[in-house]
Amino acid sequence: MNFDADTIGCAGIVERGDPDRFRAAMAAPPKARAVLFPLYAFNVEVSRAPWASQEPMIAEMRLQWWRDALDEIATGKPARRHEVVTPLARILSPEQAAALDAAVTARQWDIYREPFENDAALIAHIDATAGLLMVTAAQSLGAADPDTVRDYARAAGVAAWLRAAPDLEARGRIPLLDGTPEGIRNLAQIGQTALRNARRNRARVSAAARPALLAGWQAAGLLDRAAKDPGCVAAGALVPGPFQSGARLMWQAATGRW
Repeated sequence: MNFDADTIGCAGIVERGDPDRFRAAMAAPPKARAVLFPLYAFNVEVSRAPWASQEPMIAEMRLQWWRDALDEIATGKPARRHEVVTPLARILSPEQAAALDAAVTARQWDIYREPFENDAALIAHIDATAGLLMVTAAQSLGAADPDTVRDYARAAGVAAWLRAAPDLEARGRIPLLDGTPEGIRNLAQIGQTALRNARRNRARVSAAARPALLAGWQAAGLLDRAAKDPGCVAAGALVPGPFQSGARLMWQAATGRW
């Protein structure tokens, strides 16, 4: 399948900014990549906007730029010419664009240094970011029950959050309200519960939509390790094992099972 220059540009953004999702997209059928790359590039751009300046007002302005771009799509206005926005406008329905506003708003947490009030607030943040992204990707590809996809995205998001916690701490944020072994274990178990729920309802996600779930291929292994050895999170050693690093992705892509 031939991609236009914008889609190729989106793929480059994802390859540089989110290697795991890039690998997941490359494991998807070519037709699905034309949907996944613009959405994943949008996620990269929005996630790094709060870190582009030490000045909160400038960071807020960068996020507002993306909110305005989504509003143009949601309200049927001509979308601004942009390497990511232009292909995004071809993919998103007005309703999807409006819903993704919450994903941009949630990134305000990265601008400031306040911790989440509790684990429920953290999970709400993950649902608004990783969850909305995966639901949008899945439903853009085919029929998919949003609750099932959201559960799977929650599992993947918790795993990714635990993996990123040391880096967030190094950058002055407080990613974990309870960084004790028990607190980390409890958070990992929330992810494991969400994964079990998603797997019970696997049939509610069509084959066409399943490539969107490839992005969570590492979740099960990372959550299992965090639950068994919480100390590896603080040590920055929560990394995928050999199976999660490649074979699991290929297996999931070939079988459609997750």
